[in-house]
Amino acid sequence: ELSSAGKGYRAECYAAEPTPPNSINERTIVDAPAVGEAIRRAVRRAGTTTKHVAIAISSDATILRKIPLERTRSPRELEAKVEASMGQVIPFQIEEVSYDFELLGPSASDPDMDEVLLVATRRENVDQRAQAVQNAGLIPEVVDVEQYAVENACRLMAHQMPEGGVGRSVAIVDFGASTTTFSVLKDLSIVYTRDFAFGGQQLTEEIMRTYGLSMEEAGRAKKEGGLPSNFQPEVLDPFIDDMTQQVSRSLQFYLASGSGRDQPEQILVCGGCANIPGVADVIASRVGIAAEKGDPLGQMKLSSKAKAMGVKKDATALLTACGLALR
Repeated sequence: ELSSAGKGYRAECYAAEPTPPNSINERTIVDAPAVGEAIRRAVRRAGTTTKHVAIAISSDATILRKIPLERTRSPRELEAKVEASMGQVIPFQIEEVSYDFELLGPSASDPDMDEVLLVATRRENVDQRAQAVQNAGLIPEVVDVEQYAVENACRLMAHQMPEGGVGRSVAIVDFGASTTTFSVLKDLSIVYTRDFAFGGQQLTEEIMRTYGLSMEEAGRAKKEGGLPSNFQPEVLDPFIDDMTQQVSRSLQFYLASGSGRDQPEQILVCGGCANIPGVADVIASRVGIAAEKGDPLGQMKLSSKAKAMGVKKDATALLTACGLALR
């Protein structure tokens, strides 16, 4: 939970709670009551009294299109034109879709037309997330897209970017538990994003296999240490190699995705895996681009409640959450 504090923000409270096993499958909530119960526990531990929340749909479950439309005078007319054009860009029945749109202004290719950003997803994607937070006694006020939440949060890391990110190209790699998102910002706006199956869960599973630990024990050992001396060379170093290869591959995909693509000037490494000591330096040396750990809370005031819950320790994993809280 964030609040305004002068020209910046203050982290009021925070909690993280593991989702129950098998309750989420590839970003699809399959057990909304179980996820709702986990959210309820997190809210209780965080100590917040806020009921209204922002949630996000993953970018790969949304359709984002910029569409040119004839200029209209009334919002109602614009909405009718958007609905009429949806059949050409969305492969679902309109009744199955949740959508929103924003007028971006005159089209660059035709000054007599307006450009509209259309965002749509299957209604079930919204319903399953809304159901989970409602089961926790919360009210979903905003449904965002993860890509835009991350873009929002990146302004909190502008102090780490060359020239504050203005006029610059910066890559953000957000290593999640099972999915990693690679994004490129130009002038603090996302121009490219790619999700792929890779994350800290693979390191946890390797620790389980190598040392015969349970999922819970492996997760704790990963964060707190205490593993045998062969952990670094036999388990951690190969995982860091995999992280580096994923970044390198994502850069290649980005450079090949369109004309005029330039190598980013900097990489900000986020997500839980960014806390592995020295990982940003290894990525920088292997891919040849300056890299550092991204910290969206770096210039933020912290309440004593948020500090006590360890928000600073988990800051690098809170990119999407910060972007949503800014709403």
